[in-house]
Amino acid sequence: MEKHFLDNDIHVFYVQATSFPDGIKSAFDKLHSLIGMTTNRQFFGISYPEKPGKIIYRAAVEENSPGEGKPLRCESFTIRKGEYISQYVQDFMKDVTAIGKAFEQLLKYPDIDPNGYCLEIYEDMTNVRCLVPLKT
Repeated sequence: MEKHFLDNDIHVFYVQATSFPDGIKSAFDKLHSLIGMTTNRQFFGISYPEKPGKIIYRAAVEENSPGEGKPLRCESFTIRKGEYISQYVQDFMKDVTAIGKAFEQLLKYPDIDPNGYCLEIYEDMTNVRCLVPLKT
């Protein structure tokens, strides 16, 4: 685990998964169908508990322009700048449970924001940085 700082807010739009974790791939597939299979955009996963036993997951992409997702019937979200606790997962497709294991460890960190979310930053098609915001 290491601390990671986001210097600026990141504005994204997203497709919400119909279930967690089974609906994640479908949500990303839908997002890619809306914008194409581009590799020059930053992709994210945003998740948080809705109630005990239920997790909301959003497959997201950084906006190229404000409101870009609206004509695509996508909601927007702002990833907050600030300090996060993080763990880097290499080649996650070899073991997709590694992402969940990383978050299990991150959520044990004592100074996380109780109103925060779990954030995945997909650096490429094989590596992901898992983050949880820290209290401000």
